[in-house]
Amino acid sequence: MKISATGVLFLPWALKFLWAPYVDRYGSRRRWLLTLQVSAALVALALSLLDLSSTLRWLFVGIFVINALSATQDIATDGIAVRTLTVSQRGLGNGLQVGAYRIGMVCGGGVLLWLFSFAGWQVLFVAMALLILLATAPVWFMNKQLAAADVDTDRQPESEGPARLAVAWWSRLRRPGMVAFILLIVGFKFGNSMGSALVGPFLSDNGLTLTQIALVEGGLSSVAALGGAALGAWLSFRFGRRQALLVGGIAQTLSLALYVVASFGIGGFPLLVAANVTEHVLGGAATVAVFALMMDASEKRYAGSDYTLMACAIVFAQGASGLSAGVIGDVFGYTALFGSALVLSAVGCAVLIVALDRGWGPVGLHEVISVESRTH
Repeated sequence: MKISATGVLFLPWALKFLWAPYVDRYGSRRRWLLTLQVSAALVALALSLLDLSSTLRWLFVGIFVINALSATQDIATDGIAVRTLTVSQRGLGNGLQVGAYRIGMVCGGGVLLWLFSFAGWQVLFVAMALLILLATAPVWFMNKQLAAADVDTDRQPESEGPARLAVAWWSRLRRPGMVAFILLIVGFKFGNSMGSALVGPFLSDNGLTLTQIALVEGGLSSVAALGGAALGAWLSFRFGRRQALLVGGIAQTLSLALYVVASFGIGGFPLLVAANVTEHVLGGAATVAVFALMMDASEKRYAGSDYTLMACAIVFAQGASGLSAGVIGDVFGYTALFGSALVLSAVGCAVLIVALDRGWGPVGLHEVISVESRTH
């Protein structure tokens, strides 16, 4: 029961769109970041002082609070990125974002667990607090130009009070083209997410040991994703979002074909490694291009709200794709799962490209695509 209940601890990441308008509306995003990061560090330090040997209750409470603070911090971070990055910088910026996320996963999921294995949970939480504060240092030294760009000058307090902000996400969802664009990016990501959902069990069922799975899913996949982030950033910067999406989408779809082949028992361990690495490199490249499009689709005044709404839609889609993968895998087997994922990925890629060419989505998005079509 305790293990299954841990999913509740991560709900803030799926529901943060509900309070994103408050982050856009009140205070500077720099102030939000400093307050939230320092608060998260203090919670981690508080956990280091508690006796967690008899009950996990306070550990769960602390993790939930840190997740809520971190999810809210993510709203402010995305808002700063949308407001300050130029159109040409967004591909590079999202490449750094995806790459930094992977580095954080390695440090948080690998290094801290290694530290816990011989130093205990008190040292683990102290180290976590120090890492949070270290990551906050650049925000403290944010230059004046960036800080000035972060301050809204057109807020209307009389029309955007706390009560209206509680449902402001709904008005952002009703923007012309927003629902269509959300469905497009969800469709683009769904097939690949479904295919990757059961990779761990697939590797285990193919005879890989826990050590081998940790190497493939942990070390190699993280390095591959870093390479994919760099590739996606370069493709977006050099050739534009459409071409990056086309190349990344087709390539990530073809990478699923390697899993289809492996599901027939062909290729052994080398093919399994090749499939995993290829999927993370090419999927990472496509993700960078999608995130750049999401920034283009966000209005600067509502940057955090718009971007968060789209990001949460992807989180929900990943959950749905994981459930779908489990059902298909259990009923029809891995070959049907990876084959279905391949088809859905191909269809999602094709539909998104065609829709972009036809000007679907929010106004800011097709303005960027139109300019890129003339310059690349």
